[in-house]
Amino acid sequence: MQGVRRFRTLTEGGVRLELTPTTTSPLAIDVTESTEMRIQRLISENPVIIFSRPSCCMCHVMKRLLSTIGVHPTVIELDDEEIGALAAHSADSTSAAPVAPAVFIGGTRVGGLESLVALHLSGHLVPRLVEVGALWV
Repeated sequence: MQGVRRFRTLTEGGVRLELTPTTTSPLAIDVTESTEMRIQRLISENPVIIFSRPSCCMCHVMKRLLSTIGVHPTVIELDDEEIGALAAHSADSTSAAPVAPAVFIGGTRVGGLESLVALHLSGHLVPRLVEVGALWV
């Protein structure tokens, strides 16, 4: 069974838990899973997922935009060491654009806040969310 090693209250009202990894529980964190594999698994398991840095204001805006539409994305805060692993899932690894925050919809990287807002303003965000099953209309 996993135990709570440490927790702290987040400014936006949530709680961040740090779990002690064990391998005896079916819900345990796989300590042998690499960061790249964990990120890939999370992308494939969640219709809408945002990877961000801790206390990222752009991530907050992305969450607010999506929740206004009716979608509540999974949000994963990455440490500085884990940000590099996220770059491997970037559509253009040679780009100078920041790696995080990054939103993935249906397993495909949309990009950062600017790309998400552009998708929304063009009228393509809601149909895409419906297509991946994150939103019902």
